[in-house]
Amino acid sequence: MDAEVYGALGQPGVGIFMAIIVGAIAGWIAEKVTRASMGLFATILMGVIGAVVGNFLARQVGVTVYGFWGNLAAAVVGAVLIIWIYRAIRGRA
Repeated sequence: MDAEVYGALGQPGVGIFMAIIVGAIAGWIAEKVTRASMGLFATILMGVIGAVVGNFLARQVGVTVYGFWGNLAAAVVGAVLIIWIYRAIRGRA
């Protein structure tokens, strides 16, 4: 990792409270997109993990993610990917 200090979601200036808000919204959107049915805790967890994954993937392809809307978009993409991967693994077991 570079010398820059990162906050929650891998972004500077994003605290844990904002990570939960972004995670809840992103998880809910990803739930609707993938037609999944999860509880509130799982929705928030998928959104927060999706935000970390989405921000990581954005950095890998050279896309800078800043602000609420950028973090939300990255979180939704990441959460949808996580739900898709979970379903692919669960379907094989």
